[in-house]
Amino acid sequence: MTHNTELAPPKRAGFAHLRAAAGYSIGGLKRLAKEAAFRQEALAGAGLVVAYAVMEVTAAIRLSAQVLLLLLIAMEAVNTAFEEIIDRISPEVSDTGKHAKDLGSPSSA
Repeated sequence: MTHNTELAPPKRAGFAHLRAAAGYSIGGLKRLAKEAAFRQEALAGAGLVVAYAVMEVTAAIRLSAQVLLLLLIAMEAVNTAFEEIIDRISPEVSDTGKHAKDLGSPSSA
């Protein structure tokens, strides 16, 4: 398989690389914000922060909850990427595409 590098942006180094990576991350977050599951998870996470503040939960539990929430959001991003790729490769409805999407879902893990 050959790769067409004409469309690929040039590699950057140093601060330019960091700035480009931040831009890609922001673009990914904008795309992720269109997913209902992400919005629900973010809302639940915000509610958890408020509830933990009211209940005066220890810092260790707060940190654990934040790490778990970030992991859930990361898995949601991976699942969204799977769905985007599957829809690009195979736009028709198929059992294989459905299984791949279902297996990539954070709630199936």
